[in-house]
Order: sequence, then C-alpha cells, then structure tokens
Amino acid sequence: MAAEYGNARIPGTGSRTPASHRKRRERNRVGFAISPFGGASGRGRAAPELNRRRFLGTLAAATVAGVGAARLVVDPQPRTFAQAPSADVATSGPTAPSALLPPPPLSARIPLPGGGALTKVPGEGDLLALTVDDGVSSEVVRAYTQFAKDTGIRLTFFVNGIYKSWTENLGMLRPLVDSGQVQLGNHTWSHPDLTTLSKDEIAQQITRNDEFLKKTYGIGAKPYWRPPYAKRNAAVDAVAADLGYTVPTLWNGSLSDSTLITEDYIVKMADQYFTPQAIVIGHLNHLPVTHVYPQLVEIIRDRNLRTVTLNDVFLKTP
Repeated sequence: MAAEYGNARIPGTGSRTPASHRKRRERNRVGFAISPFGGASGRGRAAPELNRRRFLGTLAAATVAGVGAARLVVDPQPRTFAQAPSADVATSGPTAPSALLPPPPLSARIPLPGGGALTKVPGEGDLLALTVDDGVSSEVVRAYTQFAKDTGIRLTFFVNGIYKSWTENLGMLRPLVDSGQVQLGNHTWSHPDLTTLSKDEIAQQITRNDEFLKKTYGIGAKPYWRPPYAKRNAAVDAVAADLGYTVPTLWNGSLSDSTLITEDYIVKMADQYFTPQAIVIGHLNHLPVTHVYPQLVEIIRDRNLRTVTLNDVFLKTP
C-alpha cells in the first residue's frame, strides 16, 4: 500500500516551483486560454470565477483522496480475498483439516486368513484398501505420491522394478514408505504371465523384484505379492510360497485403468467399487487418474471410508 498510495498527490499540489511563480503562470495561462472575452480586460473579469472553480475542484479532489486514505486505514485488505493461514496450521498431509480418516489402531489388526488368494478385507467395517500396480509412468507414480502427501490417503503399491519410475521417485516416495503410509508389494520384476514360465523363471521374477525393493527402499515385501494379469495356478503359488510370498493378493473392485480410459469412467468405477472392506486395484500407467483425485477423495469422504494398507489390517507374519 505504501508504494501504491503513500506518494499520491492531490491534483494541483506537489510542484517544486516557488508558489509566486506558479500562480503567475497559472493565471496567465487561464486568462488567455479560457476567457470568452479575449484581451487583458477579459482576463481580469474571468479570473475571480475561475479561481473559485479551481478552489472548489481542488477541495473536492482533496476530499475524495481523504476518504480513500481513510478507507485504506480502516479496511486495508478487501474482504473478497482469503486470509492466509497462520504458520502453525497444516494445509496438507495427514494432519490437515481435509485429511482422510486415520488407519485403525494397531490393536485392531487381525491374523492373515489362510488358504487361497486375498480378494477383500475380512469382516464388517469401514476399510478400503486401494492398491495400485505397475509403474509404467514416472509422472503417475509421482502424482500418486503427492496425492498421498496432500490427503493422507494410505496406499499399497505393487511394484514392477523394471520401470524407472521407482528409482526416479525414490526421494519423494521413500519417506512415505518409511512411515507406513505407503506399502510396497511384489508384482514381479517385469510383469510376465507366470503361468507360461518355468519354475526357475517364476522364482527369478519374484526374487529379482524382492531384491530390488530391499536394496532401493530398504523393505521386505513378504508375504504380499500380486500375479500379473491375475494369472496363477498351483505351481506358481508353490514357487512363490517357497520364497516367502504366501499371500497372493487379488481384488474385488477395479478402476479399470490398466489401459487408457477417460476420467469419467474412472470416477464411475470408483463410485461402484469404493465400498466397505473392498480391495480395489488401480494402475500407475496413464495420466487420466491423476486428474480425478478430488472426485476419488469425495467418494471416500462421503462414504466415511478409512483407507488402509495391507499392513494396517493384518498382523505381520514371523
């Protein structure tokens, strides 16, 4: 305000010229330019009226300027602008006012169910396990990570280590992994159909990815793994179990975004499948999902769902 209004001048003042000289030039200029009579006599007759008008005009300008200055003092900021939050108020993350519900307490964790694949969260409750696969797009991995930071949403990423996205976003993602807000699961190294591979090739796919996660993120993903394309059989399960991956993790709802689809269709799928105790699959491959985060959050909030990782739900195995 000081830069904009502090140096404002009332019209007709502020000249550095001495007052006597200023008035003389002003009178001569007015007399010859404005007088309807012309000549010296016309200049003399018009001067009193013109001086009176100039005084009134100057007084009006001063009054307007004074009112403006008073308004600046009384109400220096327009009320239509939002007030900046104070420094001690969180604007993003799990403690922000817009954050989602926190995970259940540690005491609520349950043993892993035995036998077969995990397709939903057991029991009755308000839990939603959003699991996101692959990592073809580094930009989508980064956007999902920022989404988690901004809202507190809890996610399980099923990683294919072959994609550069997992190393390119390491610095941003690692703190969320360390805190437990994001969990990493094993989705094989390069996403093949495991039912078409030999036992040694199956083991190599799972082991190589396991070693990548330990080396890069310092975590072990066992016992959760997700077979690409949901393709598995008894032989595949047996190899995985021998390596400590005893829980094939599937789903009972999907955002259907493994291929490129529209934002509207993703929201439609979320509306259909974001339900209590669901395990929902999404993908880290295409940008449209990054455009609908507000809609996804709105559905979660409207249904009072509590997002969880798999580790939030189940007791850790020995």
